[in-house]
Amino acid sequence: MFKSKSLLLSLMLLLVLSIALVACSSDEETETPADDPAEDTTDDATEDTDDGDDVAGDVPEKPEELTMWVNDEDAQLDAYEEITARFTAEYGIDVNIIPYSMLDQVDGLSLDGPQGLGPDLFFQPHDRMGDIVLQGLAAELELTDDQLARLGDYSEEAVQSFSYEGVQYGIPAVVETYGLFRNTELVPEAPETMDELMDIARELTDGDTYGFLMEATNFYFTYPFLTGKGGYIFAQDASGAYDIDDIGLSNAGAVEAAETIQAWFEEDLMPVGIDGDIMNGLFTEGKVGMVVTGPWNIADYSEHIGDNLAISTLPTWDGEPLNSFSGNKGWLVNYYSDNYYWATELALFITNGENSETYFEIAREIPAHSAVSIDDPFMAAIFDQAQLAEPMPNVPEMGQVWDPIAEALEFITQGDDIQEVLDEAVEQIREQIAMMQP
Repeated sequence: MFKSKSLLLSLMLLLVLSIALVACSSDEETETPADDPAEDTTDDATEDTDDGDDVAGDVPEKPEELTMWVNDEDAQLDAYEEITARFTAEYGIDVNIIPYSMLDQVDGLSLDGPQGLGPDLFFQPHDRMGDIVLQGLAAELELTDDQLARLGDYSEEAVQSFSYEGVQYGIPAVVETYGLFRNTELVPEAPETMDELMDIARELTDGDTYGFLMEATNFYFTYPFLTGKGGYIFAQDASGAYDIDDIGLSNAGAVEAAETIQAWFEEDLMPVGIDGDIMNGLFTEGKVGMVVTGPWNIADYSEHIGDNLAISTLPTWDGEPLNSFSGNKGWLVNYYSDNYYWATELALFITNGENSETYFEIAREIPAHSAVSIDDPFMAAIFDQAQLAEPMPNVPEMGQVWDPIAEALEFITQGDDIQEVLDEAVEQIREQIAMMQP
């Protein structure tokens, strides 16, 4: 009897020990050994980043492929084929380039995006940002410290142009602006100040020969001259967000600046009704010393006046540079993409300093990256002006500004009261913006 009880007790103790051992073994199996490569799910993604602050879990696994909608112009397609091949070589991610007109991409994305058929990156001008964001088509960029540091090497104004209400939505690629074109036979040295420009205009203007011409009623070109004394379109806060209720196109600075514009016509330095066709015709005939225009006229001007063509930045006014208007184009991440991080990496890669130089060499568009070196005297001057340029406001309300200000400039060139004309224009802008509200 005693022997049987001892055996039973031993068996029960053995059972308890067995259960304990199984439990311990189970706990050990749930722990992943630090040196077990089979459990590494980061797929070496962090090895391709320069951000030492990122831990492995912060970088998503690499996709096999990223898709870009590239504007369907041959030069741009050729440039990005070469540049994205470098991205694939460095990161091991294929890039699928789809030619797609920039002007049609928003409509296409509104249809394809929700169905998961859109690209990871699409290409747009910055002044459409407001509409794009309101349609929910662009993803907010959640940039890492490393990505933010790299973005700091771009033109600050260009970066800000792809921010909407203080939120960054895009990476700028190219900047388009204008400068001061000269016929060096008439104007050997570029004027450094507005006073010098006015002196040259007065000295050279005689009959059908002019010292200085520009499309004075085209607000795109007149912007730096109308705002050079302190005028502005919409006020901006520190984050770059626009206050559409604060319009500065009829303030004291704008009125003072407009007096100079009016003087061009009162002193017969420019003909009333001047437009681009008249200006270009007179300049190519060698009858104008200086004009304000963009790089799209370089080829035609060079053909007509040859080595006499020179380009410089706009002059300063009261010691401050004249900030031309810029139209920027850049890359946005599709809101419906599954690859926010790597799409952003691709956008930063294809627009970095080295690749921006490649893009310029092939596509001949001014890069938004500030570190680019351009070995072309004409485009280098436009690039320098681009560093001073201010982007057109990217809010939908900007669409209500163009016509009223163009009409105001018409009246100003005809000698009407400047304060009254600008006040009326601003009131019209306010009324039209109010009509946009739901």
